[in-house]
Amino acid sequence: MVDDVRTSIEHRTITCGTVGLGYVGLPLAVEKAKAGFRTIGFDVQPAKVDMVNAGQNYIGDVVQEDLAQLVSSGMLEATGDFSRVAQCDFVALCVPTPLDAHQQPDTSYMEASAREIAPHLKPGAMVVLESTTYPGTTEDLIRPILEEGSGLVCGKDFYLGFSPERVDPGNLVYKTKSTPKVVGAIGEDALECISAVYEAVLEGGVTRVSSPRVAEMEKILENTYRNVNIGLVNELAQLCDEMGIDIWEVIDAAKTKPYGFTAFYPGPGLGGHCIPLDPYYLSWKAREYGFHTSMIEASMMVNDRMPEYCVDRAARVLNDQQKALNGSKVLVLGVAYKQDIDDYRESPALKVIDLLERRGAEVSYFDPWVSSYRFKGETHESLPELTPEVVASADLVVVACGHTNVDYEMVQANAQAVFDTKNAMKGVVNRDNIEVL
Repeated sequence: MVDDVRTSIEHRTITCGTVGLGYVGLPLAVEKAKAGFRTIGFDVQPAKVDMVNAGQNYIGDVVQEDLAQLVSSGMLEATGDFSRVAQCDFVALCVPTPLDAHQQPDTSYMEASAREIAPHLKPGAMVVLESTTYPGTTEDLIRPILEEGSGLVCGKDFYLGFSPERVDPGNLVYKTKSTPKVVGAIGEDALECISAVYEAVLEGGVTRVSSPRVAEMEKILENTYRNVNIGLVNELAQLCDEMGIDIWEVIDAAKTKPYGFTAFYPGPGLGGHCIPLDPYYLSWKAREYGFHTSMIEASMMVNDRMPEYCVDRAARVLNDQQKALNGSKVLVLGVAYKQDIDDYRESPALKVIDLLERRGAEVSYFDPWVSSYRFKGETHESLPELTPEVVASADLVVVACGHTNVDYEMVQANAQAVFDTKNAMKGVVNRDNIEVL
């Protein structure tokens, strides 16, 4: 079967399926189609299906012209009909893996996707889970669902593996196509075939590991590494504030060392789908073995508290102006989870706004990338534009995301007071009314 699969890949005769057409799935589907593989995208949201089939892009990392051309040429289409999985030789599951209300892994999207595709899985198909999850998910959770629902045997009738998504929205250098891939699979044949597909699609290279568990843990390590280091620098930022030391100057000095140091920066908390969530997946799984991830959990506690700490600091800035937070007008600049993107998933800015409002502040926000967002069931709308009058009317301006297309010189010139949690205004010369995290 391996030789047949490799021949089909080489001649581009296999059909690829992607389940989930979000920030991970749609760019991956586009790259498969651009590499010459007929591709079908599956999604339970009719709006996404309709937009793809109309050639209308809704993901920042996808080029509109590429999507439109691939759709018009018949290389890419979308559907909500999962029976068409029967046409696919390669199926990637790219669905969300959030936390539930108790901060425990919510595997319902993965399980539902596996159950949807299982009855339609064709003999010889390859299935790859790309969703970030805890070690053991592919073998212990997804495999039984696929085998029971399809009547096929993993390793004999179909191949199964795990290849973690590595998507960094807004990254101008590393896109889906250029980012190195890691693949782990159940059996050598599965590893060979699944890796061959990614090698035919991507340019970043493929690293093969011995099992899905290794690949799953590798992904958790990537983001836990960042979580722990961000937690460290967030804690040091609080200490430096107490000691009257500029943490940003400290970091700039430390990163001049050409080895042994990687710069991480403080902020109002962690955002995005991976870094704030992945350590919880690992800590939850570790308890199954009676193991407590004390260092990881400590960093999570620091990072989770940063929105509250930033609101406390905002209140202090107002207090220095002889104003109370309760009743003050606060303008928040930026609600995306990182600069220059429209993604606000898990953004700490949303928590900062919520805490400000709960403490009596009258909050408005401006974000040139995010015109509106939903949080706790409510929709919030951005101010239509950022004018000197809007800035001057606020008792305090809080920079929660450092977008580069904001006129910070104008903000400084008109603001009564500024609390900059991202050091976005570091280039502003006059700093009399600026306090930095």
